[in-house]
Amino acid sequence: MMRQKFFFILLCILLPLGASAKELAAEANAVTPLLNGMKVPAVTLQFPDGSPVSLNALTMNKPAIILFYRGGWCPYCNRQFGELQTIENQLLELGYQILAISPQTPTALQSQELETEMKVQQLSDAKLDALREFGIGFYVDDATANKYASYNIPLTKDETGTPVLPAPGIFIVNQQGLIEFTYVNPDFKVRPSAKLILSVAEVLASER
Repeated sequence: MMRQKFFFILLCILLPLGASAKELAAEANAVTPLLNGMKVPAVTLQFPDGSPVSLNALTMNKPAIILFYRGGWCPYCNRQFGELQTIENQLLELGYQILAISPQTPTALQSQELETEMKVQQLSDAKLDALREFGIGFYVDDATANKYASYNIPLTKDETGTPVLPAPGIFIVNQQGLIEFTYVNPDFKVRPSAKLILSVAEVLASER
């Protein structure tokens, strides 16, 4: 009886630990992205109009290409979207939906529109839940935060008031919500080519 009680108490202690959210990384080089074969996290995001949406609901029964980007203010992000626009039709024909997640608020998504005509669904992760759960969010150092502030670029902050950014990444997810391809680079200036993304998307689509 005592042994059963011990294991029950131990289980009560361990369950909350397993359910806790992932921590934000101390720097970009310390991010730990989700790996292939892992499940898309159950997080709630917001459309640009502020209405909530479940990421699981969006990816249910429809494969997705999920892009994490820094914000509409980022020239490297806009350049990436411009390149991806050249393969947009092929991706849509393969059955993919394209989701773009940023830590910007819904209001910021509307005021700082992406410089692209892609049929991409922008989503706000202002609460930083997706950045945490996908393992790509990190704290911005003071010098960098001050530099962005001098350019009037507002960064989303966590509950401690520390600014946070994502290491830009792409996750290709199947219709069961499993991650099939991951590309994350701590150097925000380095992005995968559209040719690479299309090649991977074609191979994965052919195997379904």
